[in-house]
Amino acid sequence: MPVYVKETADRCLHCKVPQCQKGCPVHTNIPEVISLFQENKLREAGKMLFENNPMSLVCSIVCDHNRQCRGHCVLGKKGAPINFSVIEQFISDAYFDSMEIEKQPFKGKKVAVIGGGPAGITVAFKMAAAGYDVTIFEGKDDIGGVLRYGIPDFRLPRSICDRYRNKLLETGVKIRPNTVIGGSLEINNLFRDGYSAVFVGTGVWRSKTLGIKGESLPNVHYSMDFLMNPNGYNLGESVAIIGMGNAAMDVARVALRHGARHVTLFARSKRVTASPHEFSYAQLEGAEMVFGKAITEITEEGPVFKTAIFDENDKVIGYEDELDYVKSDSTVISISNGPKNKLILTTPGLQANDQGLLITDENCMTTVEGVFAAGDVVQGANTVVHAVEEAKRAAEGMIKYLENL
Repeated sequence: MPVYVKETADRCLHCKVPQCQKGCPVHTNIPEVISLFQENKLREAGKMLFENNPMSLVCSIVCDHNRQCRGHCVLGKKGAPINFSVIEQFISDAYFDSMEIEKQPFKGKKVAVIGGGPAGITVAFKMAAAGYDVTIFEGKDDIGGVLRYGIPDFRLPRSICDRYRNKLLETGVKIRPNTVIGGSLEINNLFRDGYSAVFVGTGVWRSKTLGIKGESLPNVHYSMDFLMNPNGYNLGESVAIIGMGNAAMDVARVALRHGARHVTLFARSKRVTASPHEFSYAQLEGAEMVFGKAITEITEEGPVFKTAIFDENDKVIGYEDELDYVKSDSTVISISNGPKNKLILTTPGLQANDQGLLITDENCMTTVEGVFAAGDVVQGANTVVHAVEEAKRAAEGMIKYLENL
C-alpha cells in the first residue's frame, strides 16, 4: 500500500455531519468507509463502496473530486482537504476482482439492458443481484460506453472496462455485443421474446453540429468520433479545437500524444465548462486556450472567427468588424453531444423532449410501459457518477414494476 493512502485516511476527522458525503452525488458514506479501512476491514469497505456505487472503481478515477467529496471537506477551509479518491481507488481496486455479489433467489423474469455504459452496467448489477435474468445489448463490440470509447486510456485504462465485463459475466449477466436495438431488432421484439422490462442507457453519441459553412470539409472532425479511434486520424501538426469542455480537453491531450505540435482551444466567452483539473492538465501538456472567439466558418486552411468585445463583467456585448483567420491543419468540433433517435423512430409511444432526451417519470419509466431509462439519454451529457445516481433509481423503479406484474 502506498504510504500516502494510509496517511490520507489518518487525517480524516470523522465529522458527525460529513460535508464530503453531502458533496458526493451518490452520497457515499465516506467516514464509515475510512473507518473500516483504518480497522483493516478492506473487504467490508469495498462491499460498502460497491453496493452504494457499482462504478466506484471508475468514479475514484474520473470524478470531479474538487467539486464533490474533496471540495466539501471541512479541512479544506484552512488547509489541505482529504483526497478521498485515492482511498476509494485503493479499496475498490483491491476488492473488485475477488468480490462475490450476493444474489436473491431467481425471480423467473428476464430484463433487457440497452447500452453497456455506466448507467447500463449499474442497472445490470442491481437487477442481477435482485434475482433477475439480465441481458445487455451493446451496440459496439464491447461494453463500457463512454468509459471505453470516449475517455482516453491514459485517463481511464481500458483494462478497467475489461474487468467490469468479466465481473458482469461472472455474476450471470449475459452480454450481446454489436447489437443495435432500433436496427434489425426493436424494443417490441424484446417484449415478444419474453423480456418483462427494458432499460435504456444508450447515452449521447450524436455530435452536435455548429451549423456553419465548412463542416463537411475533409480536415474537420467531431470530438466523439476522434476519441473513439484516434489512430484512424491524421490531424497534422496544428490543431484547432472548438469548445472548452472536458471532451475538448481530452481531444487536445490525445492530439498532442499523436504528434500534434500546436493545439489551440477556442471559446466564444470566457467560460470554461471543463473541470479545473482537466483544464490545468491540458494547459500543462501544452494546449493553448483562446477566449472571445465566435466561429463563423471553417475553411481548408482553418477556422474563421469573430472576435468578441467584453464589458467589465466579461459579458459579450458585440464583435469586432475584422474577422480572424486561423491557420490549422485540422479543426475538431467539441460542443457536446445529443442522443441518437433510432429507438424513438422504432418504438411507438416512446417520447422525447425538444432536445431528443427521453421523457421519464419519478420511477424512471418512459412513456412506454415497462421501458425505463436513465443516464445521459435522459439528463443530457453529464458525469459518470450522475449516471449512476439515476441508474440506481431506475433499478428501484424496475424492481417495483416487476414485483407488481
